[in-house]
Amino acid sequence: MSRDALLLTSGMAVGAALAYVYSKQATAASPPPNLRSEPEATVEDGRTGGSLKIPAADLRSFVAAVFVKCGVKEDEAETAAEVLILADVRGIDSHGIARLAAYYNMLTQGIINPRPVVTIVRETDSTATVDGDNGLGLIVGPKANAIAMEKASKAGSGWVAVRNTNHYGIAGGYSLAALEKDMIGISMTNSGSVVAPLWGRQRMLGTNPIAIAFPGEKERPMVIDFATSVVPWGKVEEHARKGEQLLPGWAICANGEQELSPEKVLGSGALMNLGGDREHSGHKGFCLAAMVDVLCAVLSGGNWGPTVDGFTTHKANYGDETEAAGASFDEPQQSGEEEKAVGIGHFFGAMRIDGFRDVRSFKRTMDTWMTTFRACAPVDPNHPVLVPGDPEWEASDVRSAEGVPVKLSVLADLLDVARGAGVPPPFDEAAVDLGGIKRVKVERA
Repeated sequence: MSRDALLLTSGMAVGAALAYVYSKQATAASPPPNLRSEPEATVEDGRTGGSLKIPAADLRSFVAAVFVKCGVKEDEAETAAEVLILADVRGIDSHGIARLAAYYNMLTQGIINPRPVVTIVRETDSTATVDGDNGLGLIVGPKANAIAMEKASKAGSGWVAVRNTNHYGIAGGYSLAALEKDMIGISMTNSGSVVAPLWGRQRMLGTNPIAIAFPGEKERPMVIDFATSVVPWGKVEEHARKGEQLLPGWAICANGEQELSPEKVLGSGALMNLGGDREHSGHKGFCLAAMVDVLCAVLSGGNWGPTVDGFTTHKANYGDETEAAGASFDEPQQSGEEEKAVGIGHFFGAMRIDGFRDVRSFKRTMDTWMTTFRACAPVDPNHPVLVPGDPEWEASDVRSAEGVPVKLSVLADLLDVARGAGVPPPFDEAAVDLGGIKRVKVERA
C-alpha cells in the first residue's frame, strides 16, 4: 500500500477500532534562555459544584460540528470527536470535552492547522517518522497509529515517532485501537512543560502519559494508561473548578515547597513526578517521563522538555536544532534533513500477538491472569483488587447508559464555544444556571 493510500485509509481503521472499543462496553523560576514557558492559567472567583449529564453522542456531534466550523474536514472532524469524547466515556474527564475550548481558541487563532497534510518523512519496513503539519493531535494521532499497525501487520511490529503535532486526547484510546487487529498497542506523548524534574523547581517536562493495552478472550481488555506525573495537569484544573485543595505530594509552588492551592499551581507552580519525592521513588517517575520525552520528541526531531510551549504548541516555537543554528521565530533555518523542530511528539507501537504466541491461547491466559488478580484477598472487603482498566470500563458502562456528567464550569466554556462557532450547544441552556461559575482561564503571552 502506498504512503498516500495508507494515510487516506487510516480514518477507516480508526472508525473500526473505535467501534470495537464501544462493543466491549456493556510563575515559576524563569526557564533556561531561549526556552518558552507554559502560559499561565488564572482562576476566576465564583461558585463551584454541579454537573449536567449529556449523552456521549450529543457531545461527539457538537465537537465535530465545532471542528468543521474551524475548517477541519468533515471526516477528520468526526474522527477527532470520537477520540476526544472517548476520554469522557471512560471517565477521564481531564482529557475530554473540557479540552474543547482550548482547541477552539487555538484553531480560531491560527495556532493549530485545521487541515494538516500528514507525511512520512523517514521509514523502514517496521519504523517511521511522521510530520503532523501542526495539525490537531486528534487527527494526526489516529493516522500515525494506523501506520504503526499497518507496518506491524507486515513486519510483526510497527513503531512510529511523530513530531509537529498537538495534544491527542487519552493515550489509552490509541492502544485500544490495536486490539481489533489482534495486536498489543502502545502509545505515549510528551506535552507542555508543567512538571518539575526530581529535586528541581522549574517546569521542565510534560505529564508525558504512556499506555499499553492487552486483549482478553471473554474478559474486557486490560488497559494500562497513566501520566508519569503524580496527577495529570487537568486534575489540577478540575480541583480549581470544584474549589478543592490539592492532595499532599501532588505539586510544588515556585520556590519548590509543597503547594495545595490549585490556583497557585496553575499560575506559577509545577507538578511532581510520579512517586513524588526521592523517598517515595520520584526518581522512577522522572525516568519514565524522560523516556517518553526522548521517544516522542528527541527521536522524531520535535520539541522536547521545556522547549514545548503550552497545552498544545505554537508553530513559532522551535526546538534545539533550529535554536542552535541561530534561527529566529520569523525565519526558520534549514538544519539537516528537518526544516525545523516543532510541535509536541507522539510515539506509537503495535505488536502482532501471533508473532510471539497463538492469539487465542494468549487471550485465554490473559483472562486467567485478570481473574486471578481480582481474586486476591483485599485489605478492605469494600475495596476489592482491580486490574488496570477496570475503573474505566465501569465508567464506560455507566456513562454509556446514563450520559456523561459535565461540570457547570465546562458547560460555560462550551456555551462560549457554541456562540463563537455558531453551533447549537449540546444541552438546553434553560436547564442550568451558569451565572457566577468558577472558570479556569489560560492566558497566552
